[in-house]
Amino acid sequence: MTEDPGFQARRIIRAAAAATLATQQDGQPFASLVTPGTAPGLAPLLWLSTLSEHTRHLQRDPRCALLFTGAAEGANPQTAPRVTLTGLAEPITDAELKARWLARHPYAALYAEFADFGLWRINPQGALMVGGFARATRLRLGQLLPDAAAVAAIAAAEAGIIGHVNADHADAVEAIATGLLGAAPGAWRLTAVDVDGLDLAAGDSVLRLAFAAPVTDAEGVRTELVRSARTARAALAASQQGKIS
Repeated sequence: MTEDPGFQARRIIRAAAAATLATQQDGQPFASLVTPGTAPGLAPLLWLSTLSEHTRHLQRDPRCALLFTGAAEGANPQTAPRVTLTGLAEPITDAELKARWLARHPYAALYAEFADFGLWRINPQGALMVGGFARATRLRLGQLLPDAAAVAAIAAAEAGIIGHVNADHADAVEAIATGLLGAAPGAWRLTAVDVDGLDLAAGDSVLRLAFAAPVTDAEGVRTELVRSARTARAALAASQQGKIS
């Protein structure tokens, strides 16, 4: 585990393609599967249908929790790192955040414009991170959320970073996807950047690259991309050498 439990928790949250949403109606708890994205400042984003029971619960009572789970270290599921985030849900209309959620779940374009669907944001209140068996840390909001100034700096630079990298360094993006993240070759492109890492996509496949530490500006993103591309290319070269020998 990283020494910064807030950063570790954010890595788990931002990497999750699915999560468990806990709501309640008249005191009766209810759990459902949802597919989250995250806003630049970490707030989970959900694309929910008004036909779903959990959406109706949130309309009555915005209090909720989300469970994000990473991969277990072995056969025991209790070794999986996980984060329970508590928060208040609100429906929002924000084209940029909707596009961000769709970039995380491109397959959802098939139903993204259905009239019964809408974007919800979960405003975090705190979290409990379990780093594995018997390793629990309670995180206050100030410990969980990234630095606000860094979030704003990266958000302002994000479009330029994505445009430049995809136009001029597509080979580096594919190298990271295949050499570092274990994906098959393809038309991989950079789709999102935040203080904790970045997302790569090819078709409906999305990968998450977590940074070694949170970054504070565009130069920090560049440094992480260069380091990751070098590591990925070295891994690909070693793999190819192994096949030859």
